[in-house]
Amino acid sequence: MKKKVSLFLTALCCAVGAVSASEVDSVQVAEVHGNVAARKQRTDNDEYTRFRVGGYGEAVASFKDYGINRYYGNPNGNTRDHRNTISIPRFVLAMDYKFTPKWILSAEIEFEAGGTGSAMELENSENGEYETEMEKGGEVALEQFHITRLIHPAFNVRAGHMIVPVGLTNAHHEPINFFGTVRPEGETTILPSTWHETGIEFFGTLGKGYATFDYQVLVVAGLNANGFDRNTWVASGKQGLFEEDNFNSPGYVLRVDYRGVPGLRVGGSFYYCANTAGNSDKPNFYEGQKASLRIYSGDLQYKNDYVTARANVVYGNLTNSKFISSKNVRLSNNASYSRVVQVAKNAVSYAGEVGVNLRSIFNHNPKVPVIYPFARYEYYNPQEKGEAGQTMDLRNKVSMWVAGLNWFALPNLVVKADYTTRQIGTGKMFGTGPYTSENEFSIGLAYIGWFFKK
Repeated sequence: MKKKVSLFLTALCCAVGAVSASEVDSVQVAEVHGNVAARKQRTDNDEYTRFRVGGYGEAVASFKDYGINRYYGNPNGNTRDHRNTISIPRFVLAMDYKFTPKWILSAEIEFEAGGTGSAMELENSENGEYETEMEKGGEVALEQFHITRLIHPAFNVRAGHMIVPVGLTNAHHEPINFFGTVRPEGETTILPSTWHETGIEFFGTLGKGYATFDYQVLVVAGLNANGFDRNTWVASGKQGLFEEDNFNSPGYVLRVDYRGVPGLRVGGSFYYCANTAGNSDKPNFYEGQKASLRIYSGDLQYKNDYVTARANVVYGNLTNSKFISSKNVRLSNNASYSRVVQVAKNAVSYAGEVGVNLRSIFNHNPKVPVIYPFARYEYYNPQEKGEAGQTMDLRNKVSMWVAGLNWFALPNLVVKADYTTRQIGTGKMFGTGPYTSENEFSIGLAYIGWFFKK
């Protein structure tokens, strides 16, 4: 698997490198809600003096040819069905306030899936049972709330509730920063998304010119092994169900981004939690056993007038996964966890996407709309490898293609349409898997921007 990931990223890097560098397309809005100082969204030179309010949002409708559960009731995987869905995945309000040019308060509130916190949902991972779950059927979440102290371009401090910059999607999760109607599926399956935790961060920019690097170092609340399961690995281990998070075993994060070449960003991150079992809801639930977690990620993005290309890989390792599985299956029915095992020792996701700007091909003719045809490939498996004696479910192995169009009606407003096909039970980029494929057509609308500045 490591060899396949390496070959995949090498091939995409070569393809991106073959494109001549030029000015980044003006319609591609900068990651204005990003976390790194290099994007300068919250510094003295920004376009606001004291206060600003903005946000982003998405709406998606999908037309599907498969059922609700590939794990239950059919030996071929999902049933062949026809169903349609429509949703508002998220609506986010953001604000920044400068106490002084060096002390800055920032906050984001996310309304997810209607935002009530009490919607009835069909729990697909538990054999299609109907459940009312206050924390999942709709959500209002404080996604960010932190105070930044700007000290020097090379060293600054942030404390509060913030984004955990592990993987490409978490670090750049706004809807302008990916082509599909929904966030990339692989990363958001095996990692929390959007991943936000409470803690402290040190960040800055080092070097200049072709030797420019951004860095982030964070100490945050660690993941909780109670939430680990078969289908999403550690993605459901993010704390936040209670008024206080356990900080018995913090999570340590390092991210470094190289951005010395115009239009190019190459980054990597590392996450380490010494004992996710130590953050359990109930003390001693795991009988003194430890379960350390390591997550490695690498990603790149290249933009110019003609093309936007992105690639990423995530690989994770959880120790003592067999023991965690044996305990999680016995979690209380009243607990807000799936209890579906086996939890794997290793999980992996890798992906790449390329989009071409049609207006640039037609000599930047203003009569030509800004449309990006794109294609995306993803492979992911939350059960890539288990410990001795664990049985991994082949239906978690997914190889998928997404192709579609992004029309930028405005620089910060995009209309999306795409077709997705998933092959289940295979890691082959082309061909079919042993289970029923899952296909869907989706259309979406997304925006991002600042509404008011002062």
